[in-house]
This record gives sequence, C-alpha cells and structure tokens, in this order.
Amino acid sequence: MGLNIKMKSLLRIVLLSYLSLFAETLIAGDLHDVKAAGVLRHIGVPYANFVTISPTEDKWNEGGFDVDIIRGFAVYLGVEYQFVKGRADNVFGLLTGQNAKYIDQQIVFGKQQKIQGDLFAGGATILDWRKNIVDFSDDYFPAGIWLFARSDSTLQPIIPSGSILDDIKNVKKQLNGRQVLGKQHTSLDPNLYNLKAVGAQVLYSRANQKLNEIILSIIKNSAETTLVDVVDGLAALNTWSGAIKAIGPISEEQRMAVVFPKSAPKLRLAFNAYLQKIRADGTFNRIVKKHYPEIFNFYPVYFANNE
Repeated sequence: MGLNIKMKSLLRIVLLSYLSLFAETLIAGDLHDVKAAGVLRHIGVPYANFVTISPTEDKWNEGGFDVDIIRGFAVYLGVEYQFVKGRADNVFGLLTGQNAKYIDQQIVFGKQQKIQGDLFAGGATILDWRKNIVDFSDDYFPAGIWLFARSDSTLQPIIPSGSILDDIKNVKKQLNGRQVLGKQHTSLDPNLYNLKAVGAQVLYSRANQKLNEIILSIIKNSAETTLVDVVDGLAALNTWSGAIKAIGPISEEQRMAVVFPKSAPKLRLAFNAYLQKIRADGTFNRIVKKHYPEIFNFYPVYFANNE
C-alpha cells in the first residue's frame, strides 16, 4: 500500500516535470519573461540589408537594419541582446514551437520544436496567412514584389496604368509558358501570387541562395525571370545596370514588420511604443539611411512622418 502511494507520488512528480518542460518548449514568453531572463532573443534570417552575417573564426557577426532596430529595443527594455540565426523554413518553429508553411494556397503545419527566440525580425512581410499563426508589430518598412528579367528578354515592361491591380494583371498576361524563379517560404514564393494559374513555369532557388545570386541566375540564363522585392530590385538595377530590367509588379504594395508569437501581446505593445519613440526622435530614419539610403527617393510619403 505504502509502496503504491510512493510510486504514484513519483509518477506525479515526473509527469509534472515533463509537462513543465513541454510548456516551456511550446509556449513562448511575454514581456515579463524577457525581463526576468534579462535577454531579448532576436531570430533573424540573412536577407539583403535587413540581416547580414559576417563569419569569423569561431562565430558570426550579425548586422543590418533589423539587427540595429532590435538591439535598440533590447536597450529600451534594459536587457541584453542575443541573435538567433534561423532559416526561412524554420523561423515560425523557432518563434512559436510549431513550424508552418504556405503551400498551394493553404497553411501546412510541420513538426513541433523547441522555442529559441522572442521575436523574428528580418525583412518580414505582413501576409494574410501569417496572421493566422503570429502577430505583427506596427509596420515600419514598405515592400512589394516585382518581376525582373534579363534586358534582352522579349518580355516588355508594362506601361503604368494608374491602377496597381491592372498593372499586376498586365504583367501576369505575359507569363504563360515563362519561367519564374522564386524562393520558397519567403515573400518571393510564386505560390503566394498564384502564378501557376496564369501558366507560369515556377522554379525555386536553393534554400541558401542569396538575393544577388538569384539575380545572377537570370543574368546567367539559368532562369528567364525572377521575383524580387522592390527595395532590393532598385539596388539591383544600379548594380547590374543594362543587364536586367523591371517588368512590373506582381503584388500590391506590402508592408514589413516585426513578428511576435500570439502569446506575447505585451512584448509586441512594448515594441510599438519603442518604434514610436525612435520615429519621433529621428533614430529610426538614421538607421534607415544607414542601410537603405535610396529608399527615401522612392517612398517619400511613407517616411515623411518620421522626419
């Protein structure tokens, strides 16, 4: 009898310990957890000038627009900053404990995994499907997806109609039978824009392929066209002047923001307050100018309120 009671007590302790560990693994913390831990864990994926990685002998040095923004947020909260390197296909798992992808116009959930970060910031575009699994901060950067081709392509740049929806239709009309290169699990995924429905031949880049390598794919004739974020496309036109051309928009104007788990509303509100502060005191625009100096020429209205 006494042995049974002891066994039951032991099993109860083991079960409670397991459930506690399981909860830690699958439930992301909020503002009080970050302050209690004394560290803000920033999940980032190398992408353009938003997150850059410079390897050294025994580690990497992270930099970029989002790194500067989140480092400042850590200072604002009075905690240490920690960078967590992720991949495009696992950031939601690192953030929420549940991996998710968008395939054939629907959310597909993958494996569960241990949470390793408090927020994700790395040129993250606000997309409707993502809102089902995470929350976004106030937006802080403009975005949009355009189709680019080699300069000798028979595809012709559209004449702007004054309607972004009509412009998108005019671009898509040219894609029947054409190759379109994209990058899975990012805003450059052709699946997001239903390009197969207009007859496009969808190709995907390697998971570790960088932006400049994607552009080089069309220059080297490995692909006919590619999707490019308009911000990075503007820089590419300067870098490869005469080698590539912009055909027109594939998406409506988009916005970027910091990504939070749905279990961290107070942390998200704290970031919004921090963002409002650095916009008001000029810090935000100084960070933008450091990493994307030309953006003000193309989105003057968007950034006007930050001056």
